[in-house]
Amino acid sequence: MEKQPGFSAIEDCLLHDEAPSGRLRAFAREPWFRAFPFSMLLKLQETRQSPVHHPEGDVWEHTMLVVDTAAALKTRSAGPRAFLWTALLHDIGKPDVTRIRRGRVTAYDHDRHGADKAREFLAALTDETDLIERVAWLVRYHMQPLYVLKSLPFQDIAGMRAHTDVREVALVAYCDRLGRTGADRNKEKSNVLLFLNKCNERKDVLRPKTE
Repeated sequence: MEKQPGFSAIEDCLLHDEAPSGRLRAFAREPWFRAFPFSMLLKLQETRQSPVHHPEGDVWEHTMLVVDTAAALKTRSAGPRAFLWTALLHDIGKPDVTRIRRGRVTAYDHDRHGADKAREFLAALTDETDLIERVAWLVRYHMQPLYVLKSLPFQDIAGMRAHTDVREVALVAYCDRLGRTGADRNKEKSNVLLFLNKCNERKDVLRPKTE
């Protein structure tokens, strides 16, 4: 399959822009962004989030913060391409599962659902199976640090190890947590390191890589 122009444009800004959100916001105003699969991203603009956990606003605003954070940390990643696509698509499952329950905004299972949506999105644009699967599994497991730290029944360290790189999951989760208004960088870094410790993984993921 020949790559779609939109795919190349988005990937270029993800990989090369200091703050990809600038071009992504411009793309979102273009007619081609209203067509499938890019329309899946436009739905993020219509998806509410809990104002307690996400004071920055809707899922699109959160995603823009996450993408910019990920761009600043891409040298920490073992696979920057998949890492940055994951930053963009990590919450793509939220539009379909977001509900108001007893006055609270919830998005249960958005990680599981998001893995399928990430596959659907990327498969419409490229036949690079390895990239698609790397991104989908990172989306699937991006909530694991929270589940593991809180000892929730959704934690699945064995499955995470089988399908993806735990340290990449930690880096995605770190960007996810920092992509919020008022995020405490030191607290989130400590949580990521604690997660890696619980998974018995090396804890140098947040250190700059040396040449």
